[in-house]
Amino acid sequence: MLAYTYIEHGKFKLLEKPRPEIRDSRDAIIRVTLSSICTSDLHIKHGSVPRAIPGITVGHEMVGVVEQIGADVLSVKPGDRVTVNVETFCGECFFCRHGYVNNCTDPNGGWALGCRIDGGQAQYVRVPFADQGLNCIPDAVSDEQALFVGDILATGFWATRISEISEEDTVLIIGAGPTGICTLLCTMLKKPQRIIVCEKSPDRIHFIREHYPDILITEPENCKEFVLQNSDHGGADVVLEVAGGEDTFRLAWECARPNATVTVIALYDKPQILPLPYMYGKNLTFKTGGVDGCDCAEILTLIEKGKIDTTPLITHRFPLTEIEKAYHIFENREDGVIPSRASAKVNICFNTNHRMEDVVSWVQKNVIFSSGQFELKYDLRHPGYYNYPEREIKLLQQAVEHSTGMLPHCGTAGAASSASALVQLCPVIEFGFANALMHRVNESAKVEDIYLLEIIYKDFIRACLNSNGQN
Repeated sequence: MLAYTYIEHGKFKLLEKPRPEIRDSRDAIIRVTLSSICTSDLHIKHGSVPRAIPGITVGHEMVGVVEQIGADVLSVKPGDRVTVNVETFCGECFFCRHGYVNNCTDPNGGWALGCRIDGGQAQYVRVPFADQGLNCIPDAVSDEQALFVGDILATGFWATRISEISEEDTVLIIGAGPTGICTLLCTMLKKPQRIIVCEKSPDRIHFIREHYPDILITEPENCKEFVLQNSDHGGADVVLEVAGGEDTFRLAWECARPNATVTVIALYDKPQILPLPYMYGKNLTFKTGGVDGCDCAEILTLIEKGKIDTTPLITHRFPLTEIEKAYHIFENREDGVIPSRASAKVNICFNTNHRMEDVVSWVQKNVIFSSGQFELKYDLRHPGYYNYPEREIKLLQQAVEHSTGMLPHCGTAGAASSASALVQLCPVIEFGFANALMHRVNESAKVEDIYLLEIIYKDFIRACLNSNGQN
């Protein structure tokens, strides 16, 4: 069978592999009909998931048809169309019995498929604990309608469930990427008094206005004031933080009213500060963690009744044989795909022995930004180190401007032995990946210690990969 495989750091390849076989009486073999590409797949490719094992087939969000079951599988039978849960869980340990399946204590518990065991960007996949990880798709629900049930839709449903939203509430959702949209759909099921979405991407704002015209929308810089004007008790009753941006965690608790619930769904690139002295007296309740994806059957019923529809999030469709092309489009934001915001943070570190002219030369040769609309924001301050003159800092800014063809919005010209550019790309694709690269520069340039430390793209693209070869 064909299977898209993690070969080594930076390399995936479509390979011929043996079809999976039953290893345990609780296994099932699934013929994959649709799979999606997620941020986490690209995290694996670029070395940001240390647990990932080279040689595994990637992919953890899929639907398919049951081909074979183990002797102890009771909930599905060959021929059933099923969703596959992103999490593997035994259903028997303390955490599973209490519904905390993300913390299953089985060695294969948690995120295993497409990370530690073979996943679903293939023609077939073995699913452990099939009675827990598979749910039958109703006849009235298409594969595309069910595709996100096991991952991002389960995440949004779980987040709204633990947030205990009531019909009297004002709910603020920060971030309107695919997971944010799924969270919005699940919040709408609770029928709160009002829902506010905070988002800065024009394309995402347009998407919400087009598909969900009753939702109030604000941008981050106006969010606190907007929430105050559109709530009854000095802030939102419930805040769902889905963005994972540099300042979105602080924005979440600042926009919450006293005694509110703040639910953090997002993942962050670095630790967040919980400034207790400033929030003392607000008596906030924080809820966070990995999704407990045990509501898939209920979600499928809601889709069947027409109460949830995530198909607008699907932008492109490819046969499995063209998966290399699909990944290329994701990573390079090509082919005019329907947009979603992606952001990139590029940190360029250099020591105090380097001339700024050499740094500029290196940036021009090594940091290439794809075409599109950009907002560049520089933080060139790093206290305690050598300060470059403002003229030389402008050279660096001009170098990046030259690379992108866009005029950057420059931050404070301060200086540093560490320069970082935060690049917010206007949406060109429902896309995201994390990458960590290290470039050694020619010693003759006298910048041998310059490293491109990390390129991080947030969010993710969702595209169907039709493994039976049909578009």
